[in-house]
Amino acid sequence: MAAFKTESNKTWYVMVRYTDWKGERKQKCKRGFPTRAKALEWEREFLLQVRSDMEMTFDSFVKLYSKDIKPRLKENTWITKESIIQHKILPYFAKKKLLEITAKDVMDWQNEILESKDKRGKPHTPTYLKTIHNQLSAIFNHAVRYYDLRLNPAAKAGNMGTEESKEMLFWTKNEYLQFADAMMDKPISYYAFEMLYWCGIRLGELLALTPKDFDFEKGTVSINKSYQRIKGKDVITSPKTAKSNRIIIMPDFLCQEMQEYLNMFYSAKETDRIFPVSKHYLHHEMNRGSKVTGVKRIRIHDIRHSHVSLLVDMGFSALAIADRVGHESIDITYRYAHLFPSKQAEMATQLNIQREGEN
Repeated sequence: MAAFKTESNKTWYVMVRYTDWKGERKQKCKRGFPTRAKALEWEREFLLQVRSDMEMTFDSFVKLYSKDIKPRLKENTWITKESIIQHKILPYFAKKKLLEITAKDVMDWQNEILESKDKRGKPHTPTYLKTIHNQLSAIFNHAVRYYDLRLNPAAKAGNMGTEESKEMLFWTKNEYLQFADAMMDKPISYYAFEMLYWCGIRLGELLALTPKDFDFEKGTVSINKSYQRIKGKDVITSPKTAKSNRIIIMPDFLCQEMQEYLNMFYSAKETDRIFPVSKHYLHHEMNRGSKVTGVKRIRIHDIRHSHVSLLVDMGFSALAIADRVGHESIDITYRYAHLFPSKQAEMATQLNIQREGEN
């Protein structure tokens, strides 16, 4: 191991030779260190990373974790994970050796997080606490699974926080129709909420729709992408899950409405977004419509719940509903079980008949 001064004698650099994962000899030069000790420290950590040696520091392993995981995730998902890692995890564990972090270290970290406050000066919610811990545990699990770390100290320490079950609100059909009337003064708002309520699509799916997605001869709309606003840029990604890729058959009246709406665009390209607004805009419109009509304010995502509720009330099965909204049927059964009519009394009656038939 050696470090060298630059010609100006103001900074240091190292020249590292190593063997990569293909068995090929490589060389890497890193410049700009203020001292020889800093240069040698970087060289040591780099070689530990190359060898996947668990003697490396936690922040060095996070670089490996990022390299492995980031390409497999959607950009917005990685941004969320990275923010938690940078602000809630690295400040405590960064310089600790990965191999030496214990369950007690994790418990001490949990206690610090539990005592900390959010930007508004309030304690973190149980759901957020659980999310933070799960991210730490995911990093250690990655080290166990792919880099032969002996155990996951975060799993041994146990979780913090809990998964909060959010109250599921929804509009009845009459409530929605009242709200929709208030939206008719702004066509873009009216048609956007019509798609949300009568098709049960997600907000990101709505905002990604283009003229090409509609087949009015078949009366269908294809859901195959999602819209996100990330770091000031419009980003189109794949839908939330593989199951989310689907073709929805629209009711006839909605087909007619959407044809009317698309005819308002004089020069729209097949790949142009037909709802070129932001999520903030639609939230504002929800507030406006609720205030004007007196209909209770729900979240935009609750309009999706409202669609499912309507289909349940109409007598459709969990399997049929799941296929339409892009869920697994077991998720529909679990999340909306309270909306399905109970069959307990009918079951008891049939069991009585079966028992009496034996006598």
